[in-house]
Amino acid sequence: MIQENELITIFIGIGLLIFIIFNYSKLKTLPAIKIILTGLSVLAIGWILTILEGFFLEELLNSLEHLCYFLSSIIMTVWFWIAVKQKEVH
Repeated sequence: MIQENELITIFIGIGLLIFIIFNYSKLKTLPAIKIILTGLSVLAIGWILTILEGFFLEELLNSLEHLCYFLSSIIMTVWFWIAVKQKEVH
């Protein structure tokens, strides 16, 4: 069964995707933008998995969802570390 907060999260994620598409030229100035976009993509996959688990393979998709959240956190931490290091250099 899909919960309301899961639907709200996926709609916010879709809004974020639209924002990124329309503002990509400005976002390219961020340090290591490909890393942060990878982290956001993995996070979005987790959001999609949480919706899909309401229909089938609940335990497997739930585990994959939480793995995506973990990997996204690691990727975002790496991006933050790179961004801070680049700022220290300049």
